Amino acid sequence: MQFTFASVAALVGSVAAHMAMIEPCMRFNPNCATKPQLPAGVADYDSSIKNPISYNGPFFKSDIPWPEPVASWTAGESVTVKFQPGGAAHGGGHCQFAISYDNGKTSAIVHKVMEHCFFNGPSTSNEAEVLSYTFKLPADVPAASNAQFIWVWTNAIGNRELYTGIADITIANSGGSKSYTGQATIFPNHEGYDTIPEFGGDYTTGLSLYDNAPNVTISSSGYTADLSSKQKPTTSKSSEPSSSDSEFETSPSPKASVSFVVHNAVKVTSSSESETPSSTAPSVKPTSNQGADGECEPGTLQCNDDGSGFSICTWGKWSDEFTCAQGTVCKSSDAGSVYCGWP
Repeated sequence: MQFTFASVAALVGSVAAHMAMIEPCMRFNPNCATKPQLPAGVADYDSSIKNPISYNGPFFKSDIPWPEPVASWTAGESVTVKFQPGGAAHGGGHCQFAISYDNGKTSAIVHKVMEHCFFNGPSTSNEAEVLSYTFKLPADVPAASNAQFIWVWTNAIGNRELYTGIADITIANSGGSKSYTGQATIFPNHEGYDTIPEFGGDYTTGLSLYDNAPNVTISSSGYTADLSSKQKPTTSKSSEPSSSDSEFETSPSPKASVSFVVHNAVKVTSSSESETPSSTAPSVKPTSNQGADGECEPGTLQCNDDGSGFSICTWGKWSDEFTCAQGTVCKSSDAGSVYCGWP
């Protein structure tokens, strides 16, 4: 059997280790300069840490945190994220950096590097030119002793894959901020999300998906999802997160703005969010909150029959279910809202 130089190069690129975050040290990267001892129940460090995540598996390789934080950051100050050298960088692509307070279930973007992540410009190389990014952590990121920092990378060249990392950090904030609002993290090339094709030299490929992401407000006690009506997005080449509301397409109908706060809840995607996975949860039938069309009044929230979650009325119809976290149930407050709390 004979191989041309080009075919050998392609083969090497296909089996080479990829990229991995080493500062802050992602769970359970064996290659970080300093790292905690493994937590109970984790037998060894992850030798496949540079591999892409499974198409239909979890967004992160482990939901078990380090037994101690790997970095201590301060809101409003500069932080540096570093990647291990020697990995296959696949010509760059789109990188998201985000903060979470619920072990990665919900996260908000604090920095983005679009188009040429790991490079200084267009490239067909597998060897990264840029291995660290320094940016200012937003001043209104709330303090927490058990926050998570998240990295998500969609490659420009090669198999349509997705690479992620999650690191356990602490955040200090002397200003007392209770919440942070940013675009929600998206996971292209993963089940339920759109696949971004190979860029083929067009580094704007897929940017509209990131512009399309809804806003999410995160805090250590819950989150608020913004389901406000949006106009069709325009592609942006900016490597910084937008300060304005993100956009996604909706069918033409009267505008209604809907927001809600849920404590200890796990989001099951609303059918109105075109860029997120669809949910198989059963729809919730309206009761007393009937609208003129026989469905519901926009902005109304309602616990489902068994109390395991709730639905929200958007465009006069009940959304798919938002499920309460394990051990909590949906309750109605005196103010007429709903929340997930202990039984």
